[in-house]
Amino acid sequence: MTHPAVRLAAISDAPLSVAAVLDALDDPGAGGLVLFVGRVRDHDGGKGVQGLGYSAHPSAVERLRDVCDRIAEQYDVTALAAVHRVGDLAVGDLAVVVATTAAHRGSSFDASRALIDTLKAEVPIWKHQLFDDGSEEWVGAP
Repeated sequence: MTHPAVRLAAISDAPLSVAAVLDALDDPGAGGLVLFVGRVRDHDGGKGVQGLGYSAHPSAVERLRDVCDRIAEQYDVTALAAVHRVGDLAVGDLAVVVATTAAHRGSSFDASRALIDTLKAEVPIWKHQLFDDGSEEWVGAP
């Protein structure tokens, strides 16, 4: 069963919305809200990046929900949300949005950092980067 603090845990092939994440976390008891937005940057490893594609294993949504449930259990948060994009993205596009709310900022900062770090380490989403020089690279693939 999903922890009641988990308000949104999704993988989407549509552009991500920070406003939708913030709306999901609306709570009058939350004094602190910490938001992390990961965007596609124009470089990696000394090479220019033209764009990239994200692919997800069929179990990725379930794994994302498991990560969210664990973070909600481990940290004193009132709510949390995590959404990750799949498909082809351009430089500047949003790739991932995570946020947490808590009565106080410290708990929210700690939980948000744990949420993004655990998501990146455990959710089977792979990045295929396309570089300016014509080369490509898979990141996070098994």
